[in-house]
Amino acid sequence: MIRRLGLLQLDFVNVLIPAHYLVLFSRLGAYDRALFDEVAYQSREFTEQWAHEASLIPVETWPLLRHRMERHRARPYTFADYLRDNPDHAEWAIEQVRERGPLTAAGLARGESVSLQHSWYGTVERALLEAFFGRGILAVTARSSNFVRSYDLAERVIPPVERTRAVGQAEAARELVRIAARAYGIATAADLADYFRMTKGDVSPAIADLTASGELLKVEVEGWPGEAFLHRDTARPRVIHTSTLLSPFDPLIWYRPRVKRIFDLDYRLEIFLPESRRKWGYYVLPFLQGDRLTARVDLRADRGNRRLEVVAAYREAEADGEMVAPALAGELRTLAAWLGLEQVRIGAKGNLARQLRRAS
Repeated sequence: MIRRLGLLQLDFVNVLIPAHYLVLFSRLGAYDRALFDEVAYQSREFTEQWAHEASLIPVETWPLLRHRMERHRARPYTFADYLRDNPDHAEWAIEQVRERGPLTAAGLARGESVSLQHSWYGTVERALLEAFFGRGILAVTARSSNFVRSYDLAERVIPPVERTRAVGQAEAARELVRIAARAYGIATAADLADYFRMTKGDVSPAIADLTASGELLKVEVEGWPGEAFLHRDTARPRVIHTSTLLSPFDPLIWYRPRVKRIFDLDYRLEIFLPESRRKWGYYVLPFLQGDRLTARVDLRADRGNRRLEVVAAYREAEADGEMVAPALAGELRTLAAWLGLEQVRIGAKGNLARQLRRAS
């Protein structure tokens, strides 16, 4: 499934469950999460890199991103000054990994960690490791139970055939657009660019080449401005039967203009907004029913009471609550069981809450 998607955006906000686990649940149902950790970090078939934000990618995609690794700007952006002014510390960090093997930021620290002000990286040690990871010198080799990264030399993590594979920038752009087009099926140029966070300058020639070869077909979509592109291998089912909750970072909905264009839904994650400015809730998941987004629910896992909390439940304007509520109730029970929670508690907030309680 990760290969079909092309990448898996990583996000470790744990209000419900880290978002990338939910992306796979939406497609596979109640899979074994331990199996994901094994596949992601022990099989050596996948690795982490900046792709669509921080992402898990197949190792064969790693060389396609080398050009951006070479241009990688250390974060926070002022940290580039630290690297320039402290080359000995940077070189020491790499030598520590080389000599000692995989290290976390805490493991790298010389005594007490050095705080890095005004940055979510927290410490200089972590920023050092992240900078060399972004440049492709280091690679993530594992994550602990609390999601802390361990870094090793890329030459010891990325298979030699991929680490040494030379890919021209134009060729890399074509392959990244090809992966995005296969995953999306139908997309605008902006959709394809966003998938791997590419520039218009890189995407436009790639689309032209893939269109000329017949791999992408130019199409018009009613209600879409401008042209769109259909991958020639895209399945076109007459009917779609599905009911599933979507992670905020699911490729189906991560590009909000596309969500609006396909589903006529204004969607944003409101975690970073003050509570007074939130319209829908803190951690809101859309509900996909057939080929429509029919509802959205604000969820949280109350692990202490082993309960899935539905803080609010909203039916979309054109959806029939009597059709939506039973399907959503069933999906919430499945999700709760998968999370190891014993019950679903539905609050009173939202225009679907009453029907959802009855259906549950």
